[in-house]
Amino acid sequence: MASDLWTQKIPAYVDNELPEEEMRAMDSHLRECAACATEALQQLRLKQETKLAGRRYSSSAEFRSRIAQQISAKEPARWRWLWTPALAAALVVLLAAGFLLDRSFEHARQRQLLTELTDLHVANLAASNPVDVVSSDRHTVKPWFQGKLPFSFNLPELTGSTFNLVGGRLTYLDHEPGALLIYDAGAHHISVFIFRDEPEVSRSLSARQSKLEMLNFHIDSWNADGLRYFVVGDANEQSIEELAALLRKP
Repeated sequence: MASDLWTQKIPAYVDNELPEEEMRAMDSHLRECAACATEALQQLRLKQETKLAGRRYSSSAEFRSRIAQQISAKEPARWRWLWTPALAAALVVLLAAGFLLDRSFEHARQRQLLTELTDLHVANLAASNPVDVVSSDRHTVKPWFQGKLPFSFNLPELTGSTFNLVGGRLTYLDHEPGALLIYDAGAHHISVFIFRDEPEVSRSLSARQSKLEMLNFHIDSWNADGLRYFVVGDANEQSIEELAALLRKP
């Protein structure tokens, strides 16, 4: 059955092992098939939780420094004769492979980042209390975050728009505190995440990248004034763009 073929591809999809054409086809399928989207999201969440569990045990800085010193120690002179043109060519190949692996890692990091954001979006909306401060007044919601975050931000005027501010709450991404704001757009809920623009996040998202997709969610992202913004939701792409445009206004 066709559905079984899609299901069989989900593990390779979440591991980013499908060819680019099949990745795009799977993205389109997941936006239309709720069952496959749910299964993919569960596998992505399991992968994320496994990775987080692995971070609980890490070597000390002293141990890593000692190993680095041993590796960087001067090699014995008897190995110098091995430096030949053939070895130089092999080094070029290794450097090229390292570059490709680095690009692959950045792509995988981007997918992990988007997975964490969509997980936060879904989990928060499923909670009994999605927001800690309930108000449609931006002058009430913004002051609530003062003293709770190491940065401040502005909220847009919504008069004349199709959006309604529901409220906000604190959230975390890679242990970094941030603001989560929820907006209504008709029957859809849109999450706006605001964090400090960390270098690792900037490397994961190309400067030319703004509009992204993950499963059946549209995502818009940009940085401004040292902050990183994410607009996430299953509303149509136009609604995501319009809310992002309002947030970008000074």
